[in-house]
Amino acid sequence: MSATVRDTPVLRRSLLVLAAAIGIAGCQSKQPEVILTPPGKSAALRKMERVALAAHSCWFASKDPVFKAYRMSNELGSFSGRPRFLIVPAKNMESRPLLVVQSEGAAARVEAFGPLLDGEHGKRISADLNRWAAGDPSCAAKA
Repeated sequence: MSATVRDTPVLRRSLLVLAAAIGIAGCQSKQPEVILTPPGKSAALRKMERVALAAHSCWFASKDPVFKAYRMSNELGSFSGRPRFLIVPAKNMESRPLLVVQSEGAAARVEAFGPLLDGEHGKRISADLNRWAAGDPSCAAKA
């Protein structure tokens, strides 16, 4: 016993609709590609590494007397998306930070806050941080 398919107007219409749907689907542009952020460092982390290296070199490794009473605590590997470093009292590293310098987001804007900015050397600290964030690793402002 063999089965035969009858050629009917309904069957023809159904096949035409199916063919049209397949044709239209083939004409569609391909789906947008998913662009993943490549593995590696974020812009904020790259900038904070640069600023932290300059701060360590210019303020601490150089034995700058202004920073003798402080220590630097790096938190660049933070999972919060805000790499930062802290300046804390040398004799009490667990106390509240006196300066927090952090960066966040694709623009990697550097922010700083804390009582050291309001103190005697606040303008110098701000100038140093701004210079380093702009890419100049020098320890002193150019005259």
